[in-house]
Amino acid sequence: MCGFTMTGMRTAHGKAAVGLLLAAWACGDTLDVMSTPSGTITVSGPASARQGDVVMYGAEVRDTSGTLVTDSAIVWSVSPLGAGFIAADGRFVGYQAGAARVIARAGSLADSVTVVIQLRGLGGSLTVEGRGTIADRFTSDLWVHGIAAYTGTWSTRTEPGNTVYVWRIDDPTRPALTDSLRLDASTVNDIKVRSDGTVGVATHEGSSDGLNGITLLDLADPLHPAVIGRYTSGLGSGVHNVWIDGDYVYVAPDGVGVGLRIVDISDPNNPTEAAQFTGGSSFLHDVYVRDGLAFLSHWNDGLVIVDVGNGIAGGSPSSPTEVSRIAAIGGQTHNAWYWPAAGYVFVGEEDFGAPGILHVVDVRDLRQPREVATYAVPGGPPHNFWLDEAGGVLYAAWYGQGLRGVDVSGELLGRLELQGRAIASSLYGGSGACPSATGSFTCTWAPQLEAGLVFVSDMNTGLTVLRPQF
Repeated sequence: MCGFTMTGMRTAHGKAAVGLLLAAWACGDTLDVMSTPSGTITVSGPASARQGDVVMYGAEVRDTSGTLVTDSAIVWSVSPLGAGFIAADGRFVGYQAGAARVIARAGSLADSVTVVIQLRGLGGSLTVEGRGTIADRFTSDLWVHGIAAYTGTWSTRTEPGNTVYVWRIDDPTRPALTDSLRLDASTVNDIKVRSDGTVGVATHEGSSDGLNGITLLDLADPLHPAVIGRYTSGLGSGVHNVWIDGDYVYVAPDGVGVGLRIVDISDPNNPTEAAQFTGGSSFLHDVYVRDGLAFLSHWNDGLVIVDVGNGIAGGSPSSPTEVSRIAAIGGQTHNAWYWPAAGYVFVGEEDFGAPGILHVVDVRDLRQPREVATYAVPGGPPHNFWLDEAGGVLYAAWYGQGLRGVDVSGELLGRLELQGRAIASSLYGGSGACPSATGSFTCTWAPQLEAGLVFVSDMNTGLTVLRPQF
């Protein structure tokens, strides 16, 4: 259900997860506006556009004497409904191939141009290169570095999620287990490796002694990690996710209102707390750090951007300082990937009660983030992402919907799933229960692109290696 004001400003009623922008797309853009003196309106812009490419239209209003009117309220619409989306500033993106009309109105004046929307014409495949199977535990996150891949374990299958598995992957057609580490945990949700490959971090949830936290790993022999020690101070509620950036581990602990912990591991044998930051009253699910900025996926508090060394707000790892936040992206903010060259953050919404939605947030002005696009897949939410920034392809793990390769090149606007941007998907294990106590159905958790291959952790089966052919 939709409603519109008399000045052309949209209002909408509907699922908060999609927000005002998506509600406007669903309802169309034929709006009433306040009256404008009679005269003429002339629309200008391209006569053709490819699906998904953003093009610009303009409208010129003149009064009866031919004088240019600079303060008219222009309202844009597209016909037929659903052929595309046009923003309030005249930026248009086509959805359906074929001819459409772009219409501008100013009071009783109207003009239009015809645009021919051409198919985006993408296609390709994600084919299985190799498999490494874990049948007695659910697999959680993964991290790939060099010839090794590390996978965690989640909850209880026939065995508890207390293990880090180590895989040799120099022959990706045959990932081979080389080691496993048992931790005092019921879930090892996340594992990360520092960029120099010398230190790893595994998370603990449900430790039997109540001392949850993180375990630091010496990766001098990457195929046979050695435990350096365990850091638990202030992390008794459990740790869900981490990120390593240089000498600091950014920790997302479990619990409502617990907030971010930053741990100094410059001496891995003696880790110390560098700082704390509380960004909201809800669960901090995940943290991603890049260019001195921490992107906090703060569940129902949305996405919070924190300066931890960038300088935009004078922050540092020992003095994290909020830059901005965007709350109206549906709640259940699960994960984020920052693409500084394009100025976008891709944000996952893990809402199992609705179609899965990925939100695209424009952060070219870091102090004023705004949602500009979405990508939806019916049947469940997304989990983790990996972005091939050179190729402009987002790899999204979508639980039982498999791995998705999505074209995110160029300017992003509107509903991406309607723009021919889906390149390929893979249900390499078939459709079925996700997770499944006994089945080997597809249940993707996390992808990572490495050496032209996509390594995917799968809750039901372990490690799958896919080759993109686009």
